[in-house]
Amino acid sequence: MNDSIRFILNGEDIALTDVRPTETLLDFLRLKRRLTGTKEGCAEGDCGACTVLVGRLADGKLAYESVNACIRFMGSLHATHVVTVEHLAGRDGALHPVQQALVDCHGSQCGFCTPGFVMSLYGLWLAKEKPSRQEIEKALQGNLCRCTGYEPIVKAAEQVSLMRPSTLFDPLERTRSEIVARLWAMQASGTIRIANGEDRLIVPASMQALAEVLSQEPDAIIVAGATDVGLWVTKQMRRLSPVVFINHLSELQSVTEGEDGVTIGAGVSYTKAFEAISQKIPALGRLIDRIGGEQVRNMGTIGGNIANGSPIGDSPPPLIALGATLTLRSLQGQRRMPLEDFFIAYGKQDRKPGEFVESVFVPYPAAASRFAAYKITKRRDEDITAVLGAFLLTLDEAEMITDIRIAFGGMAATPKRARTVEAALIGKPWTEATIEATRSAFDADYQPLTDWRASAEYRQLTAKNLLTRFYLETVGAPAELKRFEEVA
Repeated sequence: MNDSIRFILNGEDIALTDVRPTETLLDFLRLKRRLTGTKEGCAEGDCGACTVLVGRLADGKLAYESVNACIRFMGSLHATHVVTVEHLAGRDGALHPVQQALVDCHGSQCGFCTPGFVMSLYGLWLAKEKPSRQEIEKALQGNLCRCTGYEPIVKAAEQVSLMRPSTLFDPLERTRSEIVARLWAMQASGTIRIANGEDRLIVPASMQALAEVLSQEPDAIIVAGATDVGLWVTKQMRRLSPVVFINHLSELQSVTEGEDGVTIGAGVSYTKAFEAISQKIPALGRLIDRIGGEQVRNMGTIGGNIANGSPIGDSPPPLIALGATLTLRSLQGQRRMPLEDFFIAYGKQDRKPGEFVESVFVPYPAAASRFAAYKITKRRDEDITAVLGAFLLTLDEAEMITDIRIAFGGMAATPKRARTVEAALIGKPWTEATIEATRSAFDADYQPLTDWRASAEYRQLTAKNLLTRFYLETVGAPAELKRFEEVA
């Protein structure tokens, strides 16, 4: 065991022995290191003004991701390389090509959001040699600007892709091999335990160590991406202790593809999950692309979204519709269950003391089946779900419904199957008349609540309309679907 969080900040080795479990990277940068280029805007991972890059070794390679410093806890940074906007300056003070492109294209006005845009574009610049416009817009989903509009910023991104020969100017290209060696040395450590008064944080060295820690600390708060837990601190001012950080555990970040489906480790981020399943399950890939912004998808994990048990979590409804199986682990071994059985009541999941989510197996839809997932929000990108519906349909040769699985989020206290609707559909012909006759069955399955995202009446009507939309899409009725969407 040791008692320090060690990482590299720009070019400097950092070792922290006095750190609270809820101390954010943003506060550390601004208050303790006076690196004020990283801004605080929303303090909830929405605006992107606090964007920095965090690099970590994975399979022997150093990979950088854009993250929100405002909800990234210091305990999650062990053996990483944190890069802020200050590190992009050339030795003679010259601007980095990304910064110069923003100047040339007039991509900044008041300038408050600009460092965040720079870091998001820098992350894209490192990952993609010639990104498409779609890739540029995706990389900027998590950055908000209220002055210039986004066209000058997109043009800057397009311009900088033409400046790739300037890599000798890039600080990470010059020092990458050195950074890798330093991070390798930091990884060689046991379980980290740090106490700060009554506050404690733990960074287990392995999955086995995690099981041992949770057997001793069954009430500990497990943090992977902190995209939700971070708001407990920044918005609710909650004091959390002990906190166990798991985002570094490679055993939880595996993706194993089989003939029938894919097993996704609980620590796999949305970004990596998209890479694993977007080809085999395109509808699920499109849904993942609408979860938060790029920074949130880089931090948030599939396992965390499940374990959190939120009724509006985006991944459980489609995974339930697909028939996913959850694996839990503890010192006593593994326990498997259908994912839908994990959710018992609001805020209550079937997780015994000492257990943690290890992985989820997602079956591939059969070639003859039809699958869709619909996320309804007030704005398209980077918004919390009001209603999310997922449908998996199997028909026989006579277009009769042999099986259908329907699951919704935002309609009950937990992600929930529409079993009455399913029962009313099975054995019936897949026709408009069948759909119309079945819509009322939703009233037996769901009694949604009204909140600031949507009224109960809107949610109930939307759920029914999504079934109709699914039908129109599966039968290929573009004219009818267009008229339906205009009314809806």
